[in-house]
Amino acid sequence: MFGDCSYGSGEFQSVLEEHGIESGCKTQPPAPRTGGLFTKDQFDITLAEDTVTCPNQITAPIRRGRDGAGTAAFGAACAQCPLRDQCTTAAQGRTVTVSAYEAELDRARSRQTDPAWQADYTATRPKVERKIGHLMRRSHGGRRARVRGLVKVTADFALLAAAVNLARLGKLSAAFTTTTPAAAPA
Repeated sequence: MFGDCSYGSGEFQSVLEEHGIESGCKTQPPAPRTGGLFTKDQFDITLAEDTVTCPNQITAPIRRGRDGAGTAAFGAACAQCPLRDQCTTAAQGRTVTVSAYEAELDRARSRQTDPAWQADYTATRPKVERKIGHLMRRSHGGRRARVRGLVKVTADFALLAAAVNLARLGKLSAAFTTTTPAAAPA
């Protein structure tokens, strides 16, 4: 399955893994910190032990909530840390948030570093985006619903998608036809 960063959430990656679907969805790297401070990916997150280790090799436990997400607070350890100016401006010290789907996000980001994955994503994703663009063109009317109600809108859009696919199949079969009918003798 291919998709842009909108489909790269940990929860969605988890659903794909559960169903055995290979993910071609790009997952965003951790958000950069303002002021050039250390980002989350510069911390060593060990999910097996539920700990986070900072760039200065200080380890903090992950305290998890009911939803499975958690935080690792370095608190007092940041007060004397020589890397504090590069890490945090918070008076209470650095806190790292860990998603309930951190393992899935980590696997997805690791997959994205593979050159074969990158080549496949680059070759396929533009085609997907182009097809979505075809559906949204004014002549097809994909941007606005022509009917009211979720069931009717869903059925209308499915009909639109089927029509676009049939038109595309017609063009493909015409392009790949190798025989031409014989001309009638004059």
